[in-house]
Amino acid sequence: MEDIEDLLAGSGGGGAPPGFRLPINAVGVNPKYNKNKPRLHDNHLSKTGSLSPKIPGTETIYMKTFGCSHNQSDSEYMAGQLSAFGYALTDNSEEADIWLINTCTVKSPSQSAMDTLIAKCKSAKKPLVVAGCVPQGSRDLKELEGVSIVGVQQIDRVVEVVEETLKGHEVRLLHRKKLPALDLPKVRRNKFVEILPINVGCLGACTYCKTKHARGHLGSYTVESLVGRVRTVIADGVKEVWLSSEDTGAYGRDIGVNLPILLNAIVAELPPDGSTMLRIGMTNPPFILEHLKEIAEVLRHPCVYSFLHVPVQSGSDAVLSAMNREYTLSDFRTVVDTLIELVPGMQIATDIICGFPGETDEDFNQTVNLIKEYKFPQVHISQFYPRPGTPAARMKKVPSAVVKKRSRELTSVFEAFTPYLGMEGRVERIWITEIAADGIHLVGHTKGYVQVLVPSTGNMLGTSALVKITSVGRWSVFGEVIKILNQVDDKIASNRRISSQVRQDKCSSCSSQNESSACSNEPDPSACGLECCEGKITLEEGQVSWIDRFAEDINSQNVIGWLLRKRKNQLKGVENDVALGSKKKQEWMGGNMGEWGVVDRALLGGMLVSFLIILALLIHVGFRTLSTK
Repeated sequence: MEDIEDLLAGSGGGGAPPGFRLPINAVGVNPKYNKNKPRLHDNHLSKTGSLSPKIPGTETIYMKTFGCSHNQSDSEYMAGQLSAFGYALTDNSEEADIWLINTCTVKSPSQSAMDTLIAKCKSAKKPLVVAGCVPQGSRDLKELEGVSIVGVQQIDRVVEVVEETLKGHEVRLLHRKKLPALDLPKVRRNKFVEILPINVGCLGACTYCKTKHARGHLGSYTVESLVGRVRTVIADGVKEVWLSSEDTGAYGRDIGVNLPILLNAIVAELPPDGSTMLRIGMTNPPFILEHLKEIAEVLRHPCVYSFLHVPVQSGSDAVLSAMNREYTLSDFRTVVDTLIELVPGMQIATDIICGFPGETDEDFNQTVNLIKEYKFPQVHISQFYPRPGTPAARMKKVPSAVVKKRSRELTSVFEAFTPYLGMEGRVERIWITEIAADGIHLVGHTKGYVQVLVPSTGNMLGTSALVKITSVGRWSVFGEVIKILNQVDDKIASNRRISSQVRQDKCSSCSSQNESSACSNEPDPSACGLECCEGKITLEEGQVSWIDRFAEDINSQNVIGWLLRKRKNQLKGVENDVALGSKKKQEWMGGNMGEWGVVDRALLGGMLVSFLIILALLIHVGFRTLSTK
């Protein structure tokens, strides 16, 4: 077993430091999805009896993601770095040269699916890298023997791990260091949605939770870095920003700030026309009790979804105490009642664990009564899964038959609700970011994050629209588009990058309307696999200006490409200021070079001089040729 640090140290010190080979200012990367990509190497034995050498960056990678939205964000960052370095991403595991599995340790089914996939990969004799919470929290698992692993806080070095694995080395990179940078290259599953991790780990110590073993204690990003990321992705055309973490409410307690401070700073960056929306991620009750009024004020903002995921897990104080959830049922009621009172149209999702060790019939009945009382539109119901190494795994279990019976009963109670019954005939503004599983409708959400299905006509992805609700269902409502909003803004945004056709979800669990939390024990939102979750990039005619196409096609480290992108952003800034008056545009068109720095001018001057020298040489050669004739 070798550590990657030793392998790199033994290479003679050559090569660039970790990450220096990648464009450090990259935001979104257009991934390669070449299903019939020609191989630059052959996987056969050479005359010397060893495997033919592989050229780094030419291989094809199959990625699979399990777990919460934080895991999904990690996968997007890893895919971005690999794609930026030249690797092609594929949804065909058989054609891939190497597999990368990003794992989840919340529940047994997720880890069992991981075990099956690892066995399949080993059987196919493919190199394998396992990332995520499972290797970080349980590094000595038998299933992880013989494979390379990368920890949750080392995703910024995934390129190195893949390279060494392809060379035949088994490497492990698990030592925690610092939070991964937010400006790493990223391939988003949905180009309109930025999943933004605001912190890692948590302050809790739930007796059933394995994620704390993997993600560790609370570590928060600074307000400045998060606001900077939001500013950047909005310029990149993102229409929804999802704040994600193991516990959003605990944000900042380790660095002297809090969630309301962050939320207000982010809201200040959102476009005032409401073209980009903010969704606040899952928060446990204890850490928002003291900030309820401030958070309610943010949730009322026109650019913030009036939606929050607050797991309760049980309606019994006795069970909550056994779970070590650090709040009572009364605390949970205070959170819900306050938000519903202060935020018009507020929608709250919650989680329930059925059959926690020691749960009695009376405890379960209290849970049922809680759900009946509030009639939550979204409840994630799961059975208790003992996770190895947790205190709850050593507690006396409720019989499996009883656990299953309680789960079915609570599900029946929940599914009997009709939460959207009064919406028919109302006019709502929605934000459209997805294609429905049926391929016929587009998926939008109201300010309360109610899912609205509208007929797919024209290019409405990434737009906002006014719709009339025509009918309601149990899980969503149907609408008729009255007017599309923000079309001009969306066209401008589409010229900032090559337009992508989002490859949409093939199963309903991928279009979950709520924040997936590693600590929530909710159904795995990516159980359908990366096949229905990765973004597919295609070119839409008429959507890309020549300067966009030229700049995007040049490597991010190329000076000319950097200059073109810089000037392109200035051009876009001028376009966006047209509505405020033409004076700035006229000044700029008149030759104002004030925004160009000394380095910019020097580089541009050097390019012009080089061009003139080449032109002079061509003329000189031409005259000499004519004179000899």
